Amino acid sequence: MNENNDLKSCSLTTQDVEDRIITLRNQRVLIDCDVAELYGVQTKVVNQAVKNNPNKFPYGYIFILDKYEKEEVVKNFDHLNKLKFSKVQPTAFTERGLYMLATILKSERAARTTITIIDTFTKVREIARTMEDLQKVDDGGNRQKTLLQKSGNLLADVIGNNLSTQTIETEIEFNFAVVKIKHKTIRNNK
Repeated sequence: MNENNDLKSCSLTTQDVEDRIITLRNQRVLIDCDVAELYGVQTKVVNQAVKNNPNKFPYGYIFILDKYEKEEVVKNFDHLNKLKFSKVQPTAFTERGLYMLATILKSERAARTTITIIDTFTKVREIARTMEDLQKVDDGGNRQKTLLQKSGNLLADVIGNNLSTQTIETEIEFNFAVVKIKHKTIRNNK
């Protein structure tokens, strides 16, 4: 398959990456077979790159799933069902491991994929920070509305790049000691 033709037919979005990110050991990771699919290579190419460059993948960059973790991801993530009969334990790439892998895999598609992966992890991290800030703000004023709008826009970026905000509706409900915030972003296709 010609990589240039493959690139034209493969328009990778942050949603493509987000759909594959899972949480294991309290970290957001991508499993080696998903990384390979995003990069347009076989899983063994990804794992061989790691094997050939062990000094680039120190502790915290990758980890091998144990038997229980493998069973859990197969059970909970339909797209990972293909791992069910594999005799090899999958490798999980943390965000840092993915950055390092990007320095090894060289191609136009690899560069585009790396940019999309980095953008996705950055947006997910920013969503988490914004939601944390939102929990600290209780004024019901402009700061809260700004944070709600920012979180809605970030979510829209991750969920779908081709969507635009038409209206934003925020409802704040005080229920004794509990504050409930409902934020709805209505989007239209461009």
